[in-house]
Amino acid sequence: MPKQLITTNSFPENASPALSKLLLLTAQALQQVRQGQSLTQIIENTHHSHRPAVQALSFHVMRNLGCSQWLLGQLMPKKPPANLEPLLLTSLALLWPQSSMPYTPHTVVNQAVNAVRQRAPGLASVTNAVLRRFLREQAMWVEASQQNPQAQYNHPTWWIDLLQHDWSDAACTIMAAAQSRPPLILRVNQRVMSSAQLLEHLNHHGIEANCYPAITLDSRRSLETPAAIVLLKPLPVHQIPGFDEGWWSVQDAAAQLAAPLLLQGLKSAAPDTPASHRWRVLDACSAPGGKTAHLLEMANLDLWVLDVDEQRLAKVEQNLKRLKLGEATGSQVSMRAVDARQVMQWWDGEPFDAILLDAPCSASGIVRRHPDARWLRRSSDIPALAQIQSELLDQLWPLLRPGGQMLYATCSVFKQEGQNQIDAFMQRIGLQNAQLNPTSPQHILPMVNNALADSEQTIICDGFYYGLLHKF
Repeated sequence: MPKQLITTNSFPENASPALSKLLLLTAQALQQVRQGQSLTQIIENTHHSHRPAVQALSFHVMRNLGCSQWLLGQLMPKKPPANLEPLLLTSLALLWPQSSMPYTPHTVVNQAVNAVRQRAPGLASVTNAVLRRFLREQAMWVEASQQNPQAQYNHPTWWIDLLQHDWSDAACTIMAAAQSRPPLILRVNQRVMSSAQLLEHLNHHGIEANCYPAITLDSRRSLETPAAIVLLKPLPVHQIPGFDEGWWSVQDAAAQLAAPLLLQGLKSAAPDTPASHRWRVLDACSAPGGKTAHLLEMANLDLWVLDVDEQRLAKVEQNLKRLKLGEATGSQVSMRAVDARQVMQWWDGEPFDAILLDAPCSASGIVRRHPDARWLRRSSDIPALAQIQSELLDQLWPLLRPGGQMLYATCSVFKQEGQNQIDAFMQRIGLQNAQLNPTSPQHILPMVNNALADSEQTIICDGFYYGLLHKF
């Protein structure tokens, strides 16, 4: 799963850089995304003085890229010069009617023209003409956009088609949720303190927060997330007490289900196991490590941590140190930068009690946190990712002891990466060898969940798939 950008995701007040400079940086970020780079990495590489504003503008542009691409095609049927197109797309996305925009249309147009004059003076008049034409004819274009699915929903057409195929009428709700700004959810390190104690600390510092309500799966089922706390107003992590002390981590409530599901599955399968027992557990695709840390916060484990990316694995290690997890808590942690599918390169031959397979996926369930994901992916990526998921399942299943538990997880709402993947796996291994735990939540859709107490804000959890498999 992609690393979450931990910032306010809102427009800074009185941002010092000129808007023309920010527009150029945002247009550059857009161009890099269109070339296949992750917005997370782009923002991390942006100078710290520009980072908050560029992130806020970039998120806004990514959420409105469908309509701005369609609109530019209507206003300029002939493709604009390569050095102008990203700035025009950025400007049109910011001019699209939005109540949250802090800049007047007049300011955006003037600053966009100034930005072009800095880089390509000969194109300033074209920029001015295109943007002002949109403002004159805005009502007409907004109405016409509703006839184009990509402009209407701000998702690629193939993505829309796949959601409608998988979820029918719920597809529109899922895409609407992807356009929302996510709340900041904390996961309390319950080796250090309780949720009530952290809430007390937050309230003492004037930070409004509440315990996260249960995640509603359907009319009969809901799942508690006792370590989850939601902030009513997102803040940078270093403005929240306890980050450096390891009191908490940032993690969406839906992602906080993984560790409890796996560990409760173990305990249910072997209820007489002493509480002091140290389970042997494999975390097969660990980075960015939120679920890894949660496992160690909940139990003493002999934990094998794998990830194919050595740099991302180093960040997992840093995070565990911040949270003061590992041998000091009674756990043994072993980290390896390897491809989990290459079993003979890393396995010692001893079976695992449990395996967490948080498999690489499209990230289609966390688009509101990573609005670039829908534009980075191609339709051909889904079957390619599904093949990797299938190979991981097939290679890791033999490493699980009889009676053991495997939790297959993806932050995806596409059935090819969730329900269909597990159905096909069960057919391959046979029902006599495995059982899908009936308490598995399976697909969790990113839809409105519950209202926060004393607030008009609503909570939408991220989209996930969880399949808990018991081995006979």
